Amino acid sequence: MNFLRALINLFRFDRANWRAVALCILAASIFWVFNAFNKSYATNIKFPLQFEYNQDRFVSVNSLPKEITVNVSGYGWDLFQRSIGMRLPKLVIPLDRPTEVKKIVGSSLPPLLSNQLGGLTINFVLDDTLRLQIDERDSHKFMVTPDLSQVSFKEGYARSSPVVILPDSVTLVGPKSLLHQLPSSLVVLLPEVSLNKSFREDIEIQVPASESLIRNPSVVSVMFDVAAVEVIERKIGIMLTNTPGSIKSSYLDSVKIKVQIPKDQLINFESEFSAISAILDLKNKSKGAYKVCPAVVGLPKYAELISIDSLLVTF
Repeated sequence: MNFLRALINLFRFDRANWRAVALCILAASIFWVFNAFNKSYATNIKFPLQFEYNQDRFVSVNSLPKEITVNVSGYGWDLFQRSIGMRLPKLVIPLDRPTEVKKIVGSSLPPLLSNQLGGLTINFVLDDTLRLQIDERDSHKFMVTPDLSQVSFKEGYARSSPVVILPDSVTLVGPKSLLHQLPSSLVVLLPEVSLNKSFREDIEIQVPASESLIRNPSVVSVMFDVAAVEVIERKIGIMLTNTPGSIKSSYLDSVKIKVQIPKDQLINFESEFSAISAILDLKNKSKGAYKVCPAVVGLPKYAELISIDSLLVTF
């Protein structure tokens, strides 16, 4: 009964007594925390990682590891600060010959990193292997070519000028091995459009492994004219070259072509038509029958060859 009465009296304390009790609990908690933080513990901490090498001469092909997980021992307060990101040192791994280092075994790192942890002791590294791919930095200029596979034209319209790209080349800077794997020219894919007027648009240069390559410039301007066109058929004369002697054919005097002409150039085309001819080159042909397609020369720049008849030649 005396114990029960004492417990009831405890809950009859006034507010001043409750403040004193709360302060005592707070003081005891702080004392316990600081006492706990002064003890030694072991835990896993992720440290930011930096590889040190001559970045003017070398560049990474793939993204390098950005962090490493290490089991460390230290006082509780130090471990707490590091675990929440405070006073977390960036661990540096120097690479004297970066192109020769393909992987770093985690067990080999403690002697290198031990003096970078600011009072913590390395027990072991959890990452088994760090894989690297670093190459010599190089630069190369590539010509830019257009891809019009997604471009269409409304009925009665077509491209009436060559495709112009400004600038017509781009310089890529990055890993030498990647640059040497690229084709000699970079293809710019035009967007899917249906046109009845001239085209001009800035298009970004897309290259494989673009995260490792610097493009200069990164954007080019692509332009060409679109006009109303008309498709016409004409017969043009044939010029034979490198004939092997006896040759048989019933129609070697002319050949039919189909061309596409901007309507505003029809008058000019008629005046320039006499300069157009077909060349049939029979060089290195042995005796026999051949189906050959002549080459058209003298076609004005504004005219586009749609088709040309093939010829059956026997000798």
